[in-house]
Amino acid sequence: MATINFGGIQETVITREEFPLDKALKTLQKETIAIIGYGVQGPGQSLNLRDNGFNVIVGQRKGGKSWDKALHDGWIEGETLFDIEEAVQKASIIQYLLSDAGQIEAWPTIKKHLAKGKTLYFSHGFGITFNDKTGIVPPADVDVILVAPKGSGTSLRRLFLKGEGLNSSFAVYQDATGTAREKALSLGIGVGSGYLFETDFKKEVFSDLTGERGILMGALAGLFEAQYNVLRKYGHSPSEAFNETVEELTQSLMPLVAENGMDWMFANTSVTAQRGALDWKGKFREATTPVFETLYEEVSSGREAARVIAEGSKKDYREKLNLELKEIRESELWQTGAEVRKLRPKM
Repeated sequence: MATINFGGIQETVITREEFPLDKALKTLQKETIAIIGYGVQGPGQSLNLRDNGFNVIVGQRKGGKSWDKALHDGWIEGETLFDIEEAVQKASIIQYLLSDAGQIEAWPTIKKHLAKGKTLYFSHGFGITFNDKTGIVPPADVDVILVAPKGSGTSLRRLFLKGEGLNSSFAVYQDATGTAREKALSLGIGVGSGYLFETDFKKEVFSDLTGERGILMGALAGLFEAQYNVLRKYGHSPSEAFNETVEELTQSLMPLVAENGMDWMFANTSVTAQRGALDWKGKFREATTPVFETLYEEVSSGREAARVIAEGSKKDYREKLNLELKEIRESELWQTGAEVRKLRPKM
C-alpha cells in the first residue's frame, strides 16, 4: 500500500506495484468468475479479466443484443457463455453487473445459488445500500465486495488496451471467509484499475449518484444548454455557440486539464481568459453549491433511490426515456454537435 498526500490529506491507495497482477492471479487461481450482465461494465471488465489470464465466464439472457455482443467478443456458448442461472451455478465469484433495475429483477435467481463461501461482487453500491427498497440481502455466509471503476466500461477497456488504467474504489461489505479484501484487490487489479482507493458501499453510492446527477452528466448537460441558448439569443450562429460551449471544452481544454491540472490551464491562457475565468469561478461555485447540497441530501436520504426504482419499474419507462433522449438529440444544440463532429479532421 502507498500513502499519498492529496492536498495535505494523507490517503492510502493500492497500486499495481504493491499488488501486482501475478499476486492477483495466484489469489484467484482456483476461482471461476461469472460476469452477470453484458451491458455497461460487463464487456470491459470481463474482457480485461480474460486477457489478464483469469478464469472467466459470462452469464446473460439468451437471444438479446447483449448475448449477440458477447458472442461477437469471442465468448463461446456452452463453454464461456451461459444463461444467467447456469453461470451463477458454475461460478465461485459472481460479478453482479446488471443494471440496478436488472439486479432487483434477477435477485431471486442469484440468491438461491449463493452457496456458502461464494463471493458476490458489485461495481455499484445501490442494491446493497438501499436493500430495504431493492430486496438485495445476501446470505451471511458469502463474501460481499465492491470494485467500482471511475468511468464507463468502454473507457476501462480502451485504457487497458493502451496499457493504462482507470482508477477504482473498492469496499468489503461482508467478509465471511476472511479473504474478502484480498479478493476485492485481486479483482480490482484484474479488471484494469490504475490504482484502488478504499471506501464503503454507502459512500460509493452517495458519491456516484451525486456525481452522475451533478458534474459528470446532469450539471454538465444543463450548463451546455444554458450557455448555448444565451449565445444563440444574442445572435451568435449555431456553429459559434456550439464550438464555444462544447467543442473547445471537450476537444481542447479538458484533455489538458486531465494531464496538467486546472492551475496549469489558467496559467497557459491569455491574461483576458485568466482574469475572467478566475473572477467568475467563485460566482458559479456560490450559485451551484446550494443545488449540490440539495442533491446530496436527496441521495443520502434514499428519496432519490426510491424515485429511480419507482420510475424504472414502470412498464412505459423505456418508451418515455426514448422520447426524452429524442428531444435532446433533435435539439438545435445537439443537431449542431452532430454536424460539427462530422467536420472534425480525419487523421
